[in-house]
Amino acid sequence: MNLRDALARQRLLAIIRGSDPDACVRTAEVLAEAGVRLLEVSLTSADALAVLRRVVEELGDDVGVGAGTVLTDADARHVLDAGAAFAVTPALGAGVTTAGELGLPVLAGAMTPTEVVAARDAGAAAVKVFPAATLGPAHVRALRDPFPDVPLVPVGGVDLPDVPRYAASGACAVGVGSPLTGDAPHGGDTAALRERAAAFVAAAREGSAWSWTS
Repeated sequence: MNLRDALARQRLLAIIRGSDPDACVRTAEVLAEAGVRLLEVSLTSADALAVLRRVVEELGDDVGVGAGTVLTDADARHVLDAGAAFAVTPALGAGVTTAGELGLPVLAGAMTPTEVVAARDAGAAAVKVFPAATLGPAHVRALRDPFPDVPLVPVGGVDLPDVPRYAASGACAVGVGSPLTGDAPHGGDTAALRERAAAFVAAAREGSAWSWTS
């Protein structure tokens, strides 16, 4: 898949991380039903590769399904075998390099200008600004100035009111985990998840809020 274009089009990446494999799959289904079209299954979830396979099998034709927390060479190979369409990393390292060598588009984690350059030079499709909440939208805006052509995706502590702020800062998209999924991946409330998902999808689709152009 063309991850850069998908991020710029959808503006929202939902991150699933949970302790209940069946609940993680159900969370993915609810998110897809609510209109979320990019999903990341974190490898820190319980039985993550099996969850990833199930989500790909059930939703892969309609939703871009990737794997998150891809840290090592082995992680990259395993998620490719499980059907991931892209890989997401919290930092630079073997996960980025191997995923790229295997042909998986990568959303590579970075925080500093030096790391953004390294991610770009490693062939990352986009840069995950992580943890975004540490410095907020102002940091994304500052990074955008020297790197106007690098898609920046803030992740980590992004809540619903933050979406328009990051959009105005020049972010390409946002990645959202627990503020969106809540306790659903642990077996919790899917009705509340559905309501949150609808709100996040609506915020992400507010086209006039986004200053990023690819």
